[in-house]
Amino acid sequence: MHRRLFQSFGSAAGMSGPALAAPAVGFLLVFLIVPLAAMLLYSVSARVAGGVLVPAFTLENYARIFTNDLYLRFVIRTLRVALTTTLLCMILSYPLALILAHGNRTFARITMLILVAPLLVNLVIRSYGWTIVLNTRGLLNWLIASVGLPVPGQILYSEAAVVIGCAHLFLPLMVLPLAAAIIRIEPSIMDCGRVFGASEFRVFCHIVLPLSLPGLAAGSALVFPLTAGAYVTPALLGGNFASLLGNLIEQQVVAASNWPFGAALATLLVAILLLVNLIFLKLFERKTARWVHRGR
Repeated sequence: MHRRLFQSFGSAAGMSGPALAAPAVGFLLVFLIVPLAAMLLYSVSARVAGGVLVPAFTLENYARIFTNDLYLRFVIRTLRVALTTTLLCMILSYPLALILAHGNRTFARITMLILVAPLLVNLVIRSYGWTIVLNTRGLLNWLIASVGLPVPGQILYSEAAVVIGCAHLFLPLMVLPLAAAIIRIEPSIMDCGRVFGASEFRVFCHIVLPLSLPGLAAGSALVFPLTAGAYVTPALLGGNFASLLGNLIEQQVVAASNWPFGAALATLLVAILLLVNLIFLKLFERKTARWVHRGR
């Protein structure tokens, strides 16, 4: 019905398929392709003392990244924090997604409210809130000391603080696609597993987990690049001790006015994120195909 409606609308307006797609293609061209092309052009341009860009082709900016241990540490730290945050969100998301998909309706609504409510608070305010919780005399250390456990000390301005802040920030982006995938699973399939004597853990491992992999892949494709490209949360929670590539790019562009080197760092970050997302999708597709084949 919807297809006929769009076809009748297009024919009535005298517009073909390419004409209907032209606004979207133009938007992507202006706001995505052109900025990426400009960034790539900047990254292979030389820089003189006066800040004037020389249009000569050079790979000096990329060579500087891979020959300097400082910049390589930024790249490795960014990938490590993004991967750790993604794995943490995966672990935390399944219980919440199961509640949203198959839990009590009232409890599911409360969980959704708790999950979505932080999105209404400004990112900077949320990050400052975590500084209060994670500092030496913060709430977390007080709770640990109150139960008699050894206090870990300074958590703020570390990779752990950045992971905690990013996981809190991007957790809804993992939970919601995962819950949508779990809702599509027929309850009768899980009931069949229970009838044949499977425990809840085996039902989860052999039914829920493989059938929810598309939602997990979608959530990972959102959380990983957003964490790797984060700027505000690493700046406030990581400081100078756990800053990521986004913070380094800002320093090069704003503080040092070295646009070509900043563009080279940004281009490398985009390339890494595209490569990692492709690897994620291939792994999830292969795992899903293996589960389906095993089920048959």
